[in-house]
Amino acid sequence: MKKLGFGCMRLPLIDGKVDLEQFSEMIKIYFENGFNYFDTAHGYIDGQSETAIRECLTSKYPRDSYILTNKLSSFYIHKEEDVRVVFEEQLKACGVDYFDYYLMHAQNAELFKLYKECHAYEVSLKLKEEGKIKHFGISFHDKAAVLEEILTEYPQIEVVQIQFNYLDYDSQNIESRKCYEVCRKFNKDVIIMEPVKGGALVDLPFNAQKIFDELNGGSNASYAIRFTASFEGVIMVLSGMSNIEQMKDNVAYMKDFVPFSKKEFETVKKVADIIKYSNVIPCTACRYCVDGCPKKILIPDLFACMNQKRNQLDDWNSRNNYRTYTQNNGMASNCIKCGKCETICPQHLKIRKLLEEVSNVFDKRK
Repeated sequence: MKKLGFGCMRLPLIDGKVDLEQFSEMIKIYFENGFNYFDTAHGYIDGQSETAIRECLTSKYPRDSYILTNKLSSFYIHKEEDVRVVFEEQLKACGVDYFDYYLMHAQNAELFKLYKECHAYEVSLKLKEEGKIKHFGISFHDKAAVLEEILTEYPQIEVVQIQFNYLDYDSQNIESRKCYEVCRKFNKDVIIMEPVKGGALVDLPFNAQKIFDELNGGSNASYAIRFTASFEGVIMVLSGMSNIEQMKDNVAYMKDFVPFSKKEFETVKKVADIIKYSNVIPCTACRYCVDGCPKKILIPDLFACMNQKRNQLDDWNSRNNYRTYTQNNGMASNCIKCGKCETICPQHLKIRKLLEEVSNVFDKRK
């Protein structure tokens, strides 16, 4: 496997529907450059990710020409019997009769308890015995100590998908480096998610951008993705590509992957230090928070407006975008502080407090 994975959570959309024509062209380019790894989950794009994969990938290409990963999400299981039912629904939605990799989705201390109560690990391992899963693993969003607990209890885990990027490398909230080190301690293969942190490492503050420009190298995304791919034990780096331009850029530098040089490691550390002090809201736009918001606030989009105003000094566009996002949805000031968003946020953001800041900027202008 070449190390660039096609993450299918941020596929191109037209009026809220997956742009199947563009997705098909992206798949073609991806294959032509020697890549073959696709990642999805049952709830991505309200279920459209799986069906788009069926329409554009699995119905058109031989089964042995691609590697397909899916995940068991907590939203769909309440008891042991649900696990197999959901799994069979996923096979049907994707149009396949087995998954190459099947991951227990977004594991943390609390969700791990739910999965144990539902015997989700045991049922999934049984599905592996039946040949419906080739490789069993987890995707993980918590501290390193929790990961060590899970890997100790379930040594059958073959692969761990972790959030890992140069900004979160030494983060006390994400613990990217420490989680990676636990994976290496247990000799588990590592898959990287959020290498570009939901696009946050593409649109950089001016001072950070200037440092990359002086290297005269590749795109901002190329530095972020190549950084993660340069670590030992990393078998795949997922990129949630949303258009053909992103696809072409990514395959260009990952087709003949060159690991990071010492100078490049030093450079991204400088860039990370600048970003950390630039007031950027480190939201990855996973949109988990949006689904359960009782006020229908498009939280990631409002945070993007805030970042745009803070770091690009762009007042008109940021306010215009804010009006667009709140025209038929809640404003930041509509937040009732129920906290549902914070319990599910993989970045552990203090969303209620951040929405207050957004409201002060965009909702209270005289």
